[in-house]
Amino acid sequence: ASGAGDPELFAMLKDLRKKISKKLNLPPFVIFQDPSLADMALQYPITIEELKYIQGVGEGKAKRYGAEFVELIKAYVEENEIDRPQDMVVKSVANKSKLKVGIIQSIDRKISLDDIADSKGIDLKELISELEAIVNSGTKINIDYYIDEILDEDHQEEIFEYFREAEDDSIEAALKELGEDNYSEDDIRMMRIRFLSEMGN
Repeated sequence: ASGAGDPELFAMLKDLRKKISKKLNLPPFVIFQDPSLADMALQYPITIEELKYIQGVGEGKAKRYGAEFVELIKAYVEENEIDRPQDMVVKSVANKSKLKVGIIQSIDRKISLDDIADSKGIDLKELISELEAIVNSGTKINIDYYIDEILDEDHQEEIFEYFREAEDDSIEAALKELGEDNYSEDDIRMMRIRFLSEMGN
């Protein structure tokens, strides 16, 4: 997260996230991930509307968790007389959102993820990345129907509990802790999507 625009603000945002995560009894990464905080410290969003355009935030998370963050940033900007970037950098979302909507609709119809990936012309890993982006920005998706086919209940429970206690949402750390013999990277990524969707969204 060394790319944070304003290290002092970044540290304050991390403290706020910690406080909120304690209050809500959620791991910090469920609220906002580090890249989102770094982008806030670069762009200084001071309204919920602006917060929606921060990397990995989206409307769901902005509304759910955003109020205290934009208040803090606003106070910080005023106190330090910061010249905010006039235009929030809005990433091009048109094509992306079409793909996202298609993916979400397919999941609602419980289509196998392999088939969804085929129909969108992407591979499974890319599809998982799209799903991660969807839940990270605060949209709820339910892929239980797929997870139930690849993992039994005990294994699901074990990964879920791991993320509940985890300091961060690193897949590498999870694989190390849970055992690469027992789980694949995809298994853990799928369960992390489910965890973030259920806990945070």
